[in-house]
Amino acid sequence: MLRLLVTAASFVVVVAGLRAAAGIVVPFLLALFVAIICAPPLLALVERGVPRWLALSIVITGVVVLFSVLGIMLGSSVNDFTANLPSYEVRLRQLLDAAVVRLGAFGLDEPVKDVRALINPGALLNLVRTLVSALGGALTNAVFILLTTVFILLEAASFQGKLSALTANPEASLARFELMLSNVRRYLAIKTLTSLVTGVLVGVGLELVGVDFAFLWGLLAFLLNFVPSIGSIIAAVPGILQALVQLGWNPAVFVAAIYLGVNLGIGNGIEPRVMGRSVGLSTLVVFASLVFWGWVLGPVGMLLSVPLTMALKIALESDPATHGVAVVLGPAIEPPPRAAAESRDPSD
Repeated sequence: MLRLLVTAASFVVVVAGLRAAAGIVVPFLLALFVAIICAPPLLALVERGVPRWLALSIVITGVVVLFSVLGIMLGSSVNDFTANLPSYEVRLRQLLDAAVVRLGAFGLDEPVKDVRALINPGALLNLVRTLVSALGGALTNAVFILLTTVFILLEAASFQGKLSALTANPEASLARFELMLSNVRRYLAIKTLTSLVTGVLVGVGLELVGVDFAFLWGLLAFLLNFVPSIGSIIAAVPGILQALVQLGWNPAVFVAAIYLGVNLGIGNGIEPRVMGRSVGLSTLVVFASLVFWGWVLGPVGMLLSVPLTMALKIALESDPATHGVAVVLGPAIEPPPRAAAESRDPSD
């Protein structure tokens, strides 16, 4: 009982510390996962005979160029969208009022007015403003994230030696570490690829429809696709509202169909087949981790909720005392078949 209380108290202290230090922990975690994604091309270049310093320079240059291009395009889109918000709010109010008048002609004026009273255009656009501002705020930590990524990649080569010196059973520790790293890397690689396809399809679709800031909404769809369950729903709200206030109801419905088709095709069709059961977490745990890490670390915690929980599960599996907790976090397990004697009818 005492051990359980100490463990629970330690958990509360650690969680409180993480939440209090989220401003430092979040950029470091982002740098860590960027380094995990960058590690395979870095190792591939080294294996081909490229000097490590040159391979690291090539990888980091690519990351810097990518961040710079995204930063320039994102900064311009965020500023333009923010400047147009007041006119968007006026236009949205006009559209909602016109919808109330049209539906009133069919005798639905009272129910529609009740629903209309619950809809606050200002609150809807403030949600979009918050999402867009969060994207812009991420740029302020870009330099710190890049520097931290460089140092992590520099230290990666010596980590195995340090881990071997610190543990009594280095082979088992290295095996567990490699398993954790392999699972997290595979998840991030597949999720990044599917999210990139999602963002590109959304951005191109909105551009063809004529929706302004299509790049911004495509980038938002790419990032929020990392958030399980609700990310794709949240990502669709800004693009649909933009189409509504700019082009009207029919284009907005078409844009909603684009989001629905892309997310159903990628999220329910391609992604499960490619990823399979590699996540190794139950559906309930995925949703609970989304809520927990989002509460502790904010929006970035929601993006990284699955990789963080996967790493935690693998760490728990390595200790016999916590192996049962790891099993609970894992996917459903089929019960073993009953013995023939147990399944036989007693009357036989």
